[in-house]
Amino acid sequence: MHSCSHGESFLKLIDHRFWDNGLYILDEPEAALSPQSQMTLLCYIHKLAKNGSQFIIATHSPILLSYKYGKIIDMNNKMKEIKYEDTEVYKIYKDFLNNPYGMQKVLFEE
Repeated sequence: MHSCSHGESFLKLIDHRFWDNGLYILDEPEAALSPQSQMTLLCYIHKLAKNGSQFIIATHSPILLSYKYGKIIDMNNKMKEIKYEDTEVYKIYKDFLNNPYGMQKVLFEE
């Protein structure tokens, strides 16, 4: 694993050290992962969850939050379960991707 990048090492760790029927608590696992690698992580999570594993994940990743079989608990809203489209990160990314230059104009105005 020492010859891999941080993100590659993390994915290898999950692939080789996470087993079925496990409980895994992850804090922002997307930190070292590209969007493509986050999708790979989502596949690993899905495979493990299908085989009895459970995950508790703190994340700001719209990719990980989109997991269709997961529950999203909003820590800033009295631990209320919310829909993916109601998450702050979804709304921010959607607004930015729909109009990146308009968003930058707002961000860079003094």
